Amino acid sequence: MRRSFILAWAAVATLVTLFAGAKAQQPMQAVQVGILECRGGASVGFIVGSVTHLGCVLRGEGVPEDRYVATIRKVGLDLGITQETTLAWGVYAPVARFGPGALAGDYAGAQGSASIGVGLGGNVLVGGSANSIALQPLSVQGQVGLNIAAGLQSLELRPGR
Repeated sequence: MRRSFILAWAAVATLVTLFAGAKAQQPMQAVQVGILECRGGASVGFIVGSVTHLGCVLRGEGVPEDRYVATIRKVGLDLGITQETTLAWGVYAPVARFGPGALAGDYAGAQGSASIGVGLGGNVLVGGSANSIALQPLSVQGQVGLNIAAGLQSLELRPGR
């Protein structure tokens, strides 16, 4: 049990470092174009990684909702099972408006989370068109289950319906 708490605190320390570094990495000309919200079902961590599938919606002011299908792959410590996951990112890009499907692409960054019952996590991702789009944690990740994870993460976004 004590080891679990140490790992959980390590995940929290990783998150704090990620959030602090995220603001420093954000391009100066980038503007927030919307909020990407993703929801998914059950996920099982296999010690060195996991794969999770999510349905996502990009919501921006004055534009129709833009739907995506996401696949998240984690590499690093990932132990446990989660029943459901909800993520939200502020989407920053060099342009103020996107066309449908413009957010599609591959993103990469760091991730950390912990849950016993209800848990928290966060991640910072960069990618998309010429690595010009940043997904900054708008709020922490919410999940239900028993899990601890920290490491690298990739996000593949494809246009959805």
